[in-house]
Amino acid sequence: MAFELKQNLKLSQQLIMTPQLQQAIKLLQLSRLEMMDMINQELEENPLLEEVSTSEEIVPEMPAENDTILALENEDIKPVDHTVEITGEGDGRDEFDWNNYLEDYGPMGVSYQRADEEGTSWDNLLTKTPSLTDHLMWQLKLSPLTDEEMRVGEQIIGNIDQNGYLQATIEEIAAQEHASAGLVESVLVVIQSFDPPGIAARNLKECLLIQARLLGGVDPLVPLIIEEHLKDLEIKNYQQIARKLKVSIEEVVQAVQVISNMDPKPGSVYNEERVQSIIPDVYVYRSGDDYKIVLNDDGMPRLRISNFYREIMAGMDGGRDSDTGRKYIKERVQSATWLIKSIQQRQKTIFKVTESIVNHQRNFFDKGINYLKPLVLRDIAMDVDMHESTISRVVTNKYMQSPAGLFELKYFFSSGLSRNNGENIASKSVKEEIRKLIAEENAKKPLSDNDIVALLKASGISIARRTVAKYREMMNILPSSRRRKFF
Repeated sequence: MAFELKQNLKLSQQLIMTPQLQQAIKLLQLSRLEMMDMINQELEENPLLEEVSTSEEIVPEMPAENDTILALENEDIKPVDHTVEITGEGDGRDEFDWNNYLEDYGPMGVSYQRADEEGTSWDNLLTKTPSLTDHLMWQLKLSPLTDEEMRVGEQIIGNIDQNGYLQATIEEIAAQEHASAGLVESVLVVIQSFDPPGIAARNLKECLLIQARLLGGVDPLVPLIIEEHLKDLEIKNYQQIARKLKVSIEEVVQAVQVISNMDPKPGSVYNEERVQSIIPDVYVYRSGDDYKIVLNDDGMPRLRISNFYREIMAGMDGGRDSDTGRKYIKERVQSATWLIKSIQQRQKTIFKVTESIVNHQRNFFDKGINYLKPLVLRDIAMDVDMHESTISRVVTNKYMQSPAGLFELKYFFSSGLSRNNGENIASKSVKEEIRKLIAEENAKKPLSDNDIVALLKASGISIARRTVAKYREMMNILPSSRRRKFF
């Protein structure tokens, strides 16, 4: 068998991840806040990129389809008769037409007038909510304790988690502070009398017992149920508790009413996460029988290439330093150009995807969640002629403000279930139906999963019991045995 070398020509298409494409993909999947941070970082690192102040009256222009880049002449700065397309490879011409560039890549962003002209109150920004540790330390310093007891108290407070429970043992705290276990125990009793009631407990039982003791004058059944029948109390097996304690069910219910008003997580009141307002990326307005889509560029930096470096280039003489300077400025111009073009492309992509979502889910915006259609990424990808991965990046961490409310773009994507009449219904609509049925149920006789299946079937939705249970758990709804209320 003979071996020989041959040369063959083969024509094929291959996607090359150019720096420009990588930057566009990276920007596309960023949230609004992440993109703002990225732009601010680029403004600090790239001296040729600058933000247009609001006092400058410049009308922003969208880029043409065939975006062009400016050229820097080898000798002097002057307009040229042609422009060079951005290839993203970093191998463009050695010339940049500053005048043409400033036309095609003007300042980005559209300013919108704020709805609240008075602005945000500074009081809301400068006020700090005290933490649980601050609240407990304030009470500790007001307590008549010795220096050693104060150190032990600080150690105890430092080992309390966000729910108000002590995470260290008496022995560990005693070893840390070189104190006796009896001293630590006595200081712990003092701290357990602090506000909020039930603080510094080592488990749920101790937390509830502390609150029962601080209430004073409560029914003796209350601490007895907490001490010996906490498991039956959790599953609401009141008959079992009454039988074991040899009391009537009415007495047990009265004691349970007191316990139900206690807080199992006393520290959570001081550790609530600060609510972060969501700024929508796109607005959908109703205009007659149609919907209009407006991108939210409010607060977005309006970027442009600094014309200051044109004068610097004009003053450069020939030489090695001059060539180095020209090369640096060319690279910075190219980097700024890629960023501006990527931001513009990102906005255009979000607009197209939002427009397609509105067209697919028109009945949802007109009539409500019960008319939400099953929708997958492939449907939008085929509509806007993009890849599914691109659509996935667009709908992640992007929000839409519409007449129906504020939604993340991925909210409109869900699998579908078949109705009895052959039509499809989105799984989110089924979840909403289950939520409504449970909200309207008799609290003393809650609906079981089989009951919900029967009610959904009567309304034309065929669904299995295990699916109802899965949806109920996804919505953090307890089973019927745990939802039952005796009072």
